[in-house]
Amino acid sequence: MNWNCILERVAQTESTNDDLMARWRSRELIDPVSRLAKHQTKGKGRAGRQWFAEPNSSLSFSLAYPFNQPQQFLHGLSLVCGLAVIQGISKSLGLDEMSLRQRGLSLKWPNDLLINERKLGGILIEGGKLSSSNANERVWMIIGIGMNLTHSKALENATQLPISALSELNQKHMPMEADLVWLAILNALGDYLELFATKGFVPFRSQWDFWDAYRNQPVSISESGLIKQTGIAHGINEEGAFLLQEFDKAELTTIYAGDVSLRRHT
Repeated sequence: MNWNCILERVAQTESTNDDLMARWRSRELIDPVSRLAKHQTKGKGRAGRQWFAEPNSSLSFSLAYPFNQPQQFLHGLSLVCGLAVIQGISKSLGLDEMSLRQRGLSLKWPNDLLINERKLGGILIEGGKLSSSNANERVWMIIGIGMNLTHSKALENATQLPISALSELNQKHMPMEADLVWLAILNALGDYLELFATKGFVPFRSQWDFWDAYRNQPVSISESGLIKQTGIAHGINEEGAFLLQEFDKAELTTIYAGDVSLRRHT
C-alpha cells in the first residue's frame, strides 16, 4: 500500500458495504478503511438489487473514503473508481492498458466493468454527510467493488446473464489471488481519489472516453426495467454525466443519476 488505509479481511459477512455504512452512521470512521470478505451472504448491487458472487471465484470489498467537498461536487465518482479498478487490473496482471482494451475490457456508464460486453464487475457507492448543519463534517463515501476472478457456471445460472472473469485476461496462467488484486486496486484508488478530490472529474474525462463501451452506438436508457429513452451514446461531459442524442431530439440529453441501466439498442 502506498497510502494510509486500514485493511480488514473477514471470512464471511452479509455485506462489506453495510458493515462500513453502519460505522459511518455511528460516526466511528476516522481514517480510510477497506474491508474484504471472502464470502458475502447478502451482497448488494445498484437500486437494491442483489449482487451474486461465488466465495472462491470472486473479489468483494468496500472502501470508506472521506472527502472535504460537498457531496454535490462528487459527480463522476463511480467513473473514477472504475478507472482505478482498471489501473489495478493492469498492475496485477502485468498488462498495459492498450492490451487490456484490445482484449475487450471496457467500462459501461455509470458503474460496470465489461469484457466483450459480458459483465466482469460492478461498483456501488453509498454514504454522504450525516449532518447538514455541520460545515466542517467530512463526506464519507462507501465504495463497494465486486469482480469475478474466475468463471463460474453457477453464478451465470444465478444471474441469468452472460458474465466474464478476470482470468480471461490473465496471461500468466497462474491462480488469481484475490488479496493481490485487492491491494493493486486499492493502490490505484489512493492516487485516483486524491486527484479527484482536488481537481474533480475533468482530468479523467479523456481516459474514461478511451474505456467507454458504447460511445457512438445506439443505446436504450431504462429506469425500473422500463425503457425511457433511446438514442446514440455521446460519451460523458466534464462532470461525468451521460450524454444521449435521442432519436427524436436535436439537442443532447444530459443524464446524471438514478436507476439508470445502459443497454445496446436494437
